[in-house]
Amino acid sequence: MKKTEATIAAALKYDSEKDAAPKVIAKGRGSIAEKIIELAKKNNIPLKSDPGLVQILSKLDIDEQIPVELYKAVAEILAFVYSANNQYREKSSSP
Repeated sequence: MKKTEATIAAALKYDSEKDAAPKVIAKGRGSIAEKIIELAKKNNIPLKSDPGLVQILSKLDIDEQIPVELYKAVAEILAFVYSANNQYREKSSSP
């Protein structure tokens, strides 16, 4: 099996003012997953590899909020993203 066929990706979005929980905004396997990853990199969106979580997220519908059972796992990813964003901002503002 080629790497592309085995690749799975899911993208989450969370707007604390509008959403009760993060929701899946994109998901895919193979070439679609590669495109999701490529777009994230192109737009400086932090990536986190978690094969178990992405398997579960890929079973959710687009625009579906994550279930309560995934809150802890997704909270860890959001903490990673916030940290990565802060580091990016610090690097960008350094002379």
